Amino acid sequence: MICDMSEKAKTQKKKSTVRHTRAIQRDRSMRPIAAPPAEQVSARLQEVILPAAQAKQEKAHHDFGVRARKLTLVVMTAFVISLIWRQVGSVSDGVRLLNTEGVLWATAIAVSQQAMSQRLGTLPAELFLRVLTSVLPLFHARWQERQRPLPPELAWAQAHYTQVVACDGSTLDALLRKVGLLRDAPVNPLAGRMTALLDLCSRLPCHVWYEPDPAAHDQRFWPRILTVLKTGALLIFDLGYTNFQVFARLTAAKVTFITRAKRNLSFQVERCLYRSANVQDLLVWVGSGADRQLLRLVKVRYRGKWYRYLTNELDPERLPIAYVVALYWQRWRIEDAYAIVKRLLGLAYFWTGAENGVCLQLWATWMLYAVLVDLTDAVAEALQKPFAAISLEMVYRSLYFFGQAVLRGAATDLVAYLVANAKLLGLLKRKRKRLSLALLLDLTNPAKA
Repeated sequence: MICDMSEKAKTQKKKSTVRHTRAIQRDRSMRPIAAPPAEQVSARLQEVILPAAQAKQEKAHHDFGVRARKLTLVVMTAFVISLIWRQVGSVSDGVRLLNTEGVLWATAIAVSQQAMSQRLGTLPAELFLRVLTSVLPLFHARWQERQRPLPPELAWAQAHYTQVVACDGSTLDALLRKVGLLRDAPVNPLAGRMTALLDLCSRLPCHVWYEPDPAAHDQRFWPRILTVLKTGALLIFDLGYTNFQVFARLTAAKVTFITRAKRNLSFQVERCLYRSANVQDLLVWVGSGADRQLLRLVKVRYRGKWYRYLTNELDPERLPIAYVVALYWQRWRIEDAYAIVKRLLGLAYFWTGAENGVCLQLWATWMLYAVLVDLTDAVAEALQKPFAAISLEMVYRSLYFFGQAVLRGAATDLVAYLVANAKLLGLLKRKRKRLSLALLLDLTNPAKA
């Protein structure tokens, strides 16, 4: 009987997420179309994205042979962004909007649903990626110009490294089977997998990559990640990226990394740098053969549980124990970004089953994410609060109330309205008890060991 139960446990499949996906799809398809954004909100979308789209449109014919027609890159950018921002449930509804009232900077034009569906499948998604790549540096530059407090560990890291970034991957949700070639598919296929390199200080993406294979392992993205890292950078990632060969390459490239240590990590202790009842700081040998290298293993016990971290920074004076732990915990900001992109901005719902259409939506959603982060950062500066203290989700939801205030003649400036009504709109997050840098500094203080 014991053997039978064991075999059953081994063959038990992971619970499917398709039911959850179907719920999202039904909700989006049945939801009424949201009103167009207020003029000031539209202006924020337009001021950076439109010039980039216009610039890339001029090169579209030369690089991709895209002919000049009604559905140009500028129009398609406005169309896809409007589908996302206004939570339009289908391409047909979006076409009705384009035909009757226009969308964002694109005026009303007569176009059929068939023509739009064909365009979504044929307009090179690389063009949307180029627009995204053009606008991200502008948002990063705006962040640099603003003054607002940073979490102490990030402020410290920003002063010691050329960039502070985290990378992680996320599987995209299932596609609709009622469109295109997917009609005869036996199951709802997943849309693929994305990986982002996120600046932890600004919360803006530096790079985003896509793989159509939803089973693509995180390791597959390492070559692309390595090519964009700056010398002197600090890179934070989860244990799914553990690769001793890559660790050696990061060290050779003068990139510092922090990651979690696997439970089954095999290592040999070279020297103990520090030991107390709740903290251990060890130099250890990991890997074998050409991949054998000396790393630093930091162990911290918090609330009865041991947490273990690996870094290639061997000098505790250059990277103290407390900062190893506090900075790794900042890795969760990339999980927050995925939650905003997938759940709030709707990247859990796809209008098309074509890979090209999925990519168009993916790049457009990250553009909107950057716009939303930029707006939230402006609010944080005006309130003189850390970005982390402002709810990105509530800033997004508050745009409705700003639009209504504009109609009543009670508001004209978006940031000023959000700042003045920050408490009413719930923009400031509630304070929660978390493992803080101050607590870690106290925990790792030799005088109190």
